[in-house]
Amino acid sequence: MAAALLTRGCGPVRGAAFWPRGWQRLHTIYQSVDLPETHQMLRQTCRDFAEKELMPIAGQVDKEHRFPAAQVKKMGELGLLAMDVPEELGGAGLDYLAYTIAMEEISRGCASTGVIMSVNNSLYLGPILKFGSREQKRQWITPFTSGDKLGCFALSEPGNGSDAGAASTTARAEGDSWVLNGTKAWITNSWEASAAVVFASLDRSLQNKGIGAFLVPVPTLGLTLGKKEDKLGIRASSTANLIFEDCRIPRENLLGEPGMGFKIAMQTLDMGRIGIAAQALGIAQAALDCAVNYAENRRAFGEPLTKLQAIQFKLADMALALESARLLTWRAAMLKDNRKPYIKEAAMAKLAASEAATAITHQAMQILGGMGYVTEMPAERHYRDARITEIYEGTSEIQRLVIAGHLLKSYRS
Repeated sequence: MAAALLTRGCGPVRGAAFWPRGWQRLHTIYQSVDLPETHQMLRQTCRDFAEKELMPIAGQVDKEHRFPAAQVKKMGELGLLAMDVPEELGGAGLDYLAYTIAMEEISRGCASTGVIMSVNNSLYLGPILKFGSREQKRQWITPFTSGDKLGCFALSEPGNGSDAGAASTTARAEGDSWVLNGTKAWITNSWEASAAVVFASLDRSLQNKGIGAFLVPVPTLGLTLGKKEDKLGIRASSTANLIFEDCRIPRENLLGEPGMGFKIAMQTLDMGRIGIAAQALGIAQAALDCAVNYAENRRAFGEPLTKLQAIQFKLADMALALESARLLTWRAAMLKDNRKPYIKEAAMAKLAASEAATAITHQAMQILGGMGYVTEMPAERHYRDARITEIYEGTSEIQRLVIAGHLLKSYRS
């Protein structure tokens, strides 16, 4: 799988709508970083794929709220849906820095496709890879690496989002089964998923220590999908509730030990935040590309917009925020790869990248003026897509709490 990912080129596509002619020039700083050759090859493969397969359809699938099934299948064939899963389990066998680089390139092409990729890699496969038994890995990982099947992650509920320990969904042991009851909300990939990692309370009096993590096949008796949410952005990926009504699953579908669910959820989100940071980078880079291309070609007062100091200052601030966030994201990924503490750094990366994406897409629309507000140009889509990166997998407020907590702990120790 890794060999296919690193050697299969997609070839450049010519004339893709609104892909800036000068976009390669915008990556001189990005490319000057001395990445290993493997990662450079990966980046080029993903960039070619995004240019050929994703950019031409991104606007249409967003408009139609349509899941990009054919493109996701091709991503599975390339190994992009199981990047750090060992090759013996069907994955690409690469590291988290590679995943981060790939996520940015795919998200630059289509942010919706980026989050589909992120959920399968980080939130579904991640906890099973780390906490699953050998048999669970065989059953619940290998079929989900090729693009034939996708997974999802069910933690949030209608009455609690950031308070992950307040799960009202319950799981009770009954014979050789677990019986689940409750509702999970805001579940990405819900309508396309073939399995879910679901968190439910075994004993609500124990709060965080009473939560279990369960592997649930989709569809299954007692599980109903809610309606697809009509969202501001990331509209080509499905988001819906999972509703459990006496949903019975085998006892062996418990992931880890009873009461480990909260730990599994938190460690999974720590990993996932790196992927969402990379998604935000891709959205921000796409918006910067669009802004520079427009400013180079749009004339005002007899000169290109790029001759105006006000525009130059905007572009400088956008590039500064983007490059700073990218380095934070790569740092978090490398810490994880080197088995060093990375929770604070992942929160910093997610916070910096998501807020940079919001700010950069906002300024891109300002530079485009009226053209930024119409769907003929992709700037408004980037603006809509960026906003969710400050909300899911931990809001910006939660990231600040995580960062402050680790900071203060280091001073007190």
